[in-house]
Amino acid sequence: MTSSRVADISRDTLETQIQVSINLDGTGQRAFDTGLPFLEHMLDQIARHGLIDLQVKANGDLEIDAHHTVEDIGITLGQAIAKAVGDKKGITRYGHSYVPLDEALSRVVIDFSGRPELEFHVGFKRAQVGGFDVDLFHEFFQGLVNHANISLHIDCLRGENAHHQVETVFKAFGRALRMALTLDPRMADVVPSTKGTL
Repeated sequence: MTSSRVADISRDTLETQIQVSINLDGTGQRAFDTGLPFLEHMLDQIARHGLIDLQVKANGDLEIDAHHTVEDIGITLGQAIAKAVGDKKGITRYGHSYVPLDEALSRVVIDFSGRPELEFHVGFKRAQVGGFDVDLFHEFFQGLVNHANISLHIDCLRGENAHHQVETVFKAFGRALRMALTLDPRMADVVPSTKGTL
């Protein structure tokens, strides 16, 4: 089994400069500097509920809007996850979680399949939370999925408060990620696929 599942990734474009550090076997330690407080609140859910140590620093063209920054954070986080998980030997591979928050309930299911696929079904009850355009969460997860090479199904099953909806999605994502990345001692150095590779 992999003994050290960590990664440091930088992404530098004309629109953004992103740095992500991750430890998949952490304790939920985190540090964020993105200029987007609500997004940081959601990244906090991934770290805490995924028991992942996560640092994200971003400098983006927020004077235009948050789109490039949010998407590029998703891309860079996806690259960091892919690098840290390595050849995927010994991982559980699949993860799922249902998370409620008052009236809201979301389900997230992950497969470290090596094939990017996003199914994102969240009917937000309003367009912004804390000045943040919630439509950008689709862009965040699309970037993450494309670069982590995972299959990710996100369903908000119910909810009337948009903040609650978003938070249940991110908490469920963190917990599903934690399950999928858990090392199974019975698998040892085996890739969890009949193909022998993922």
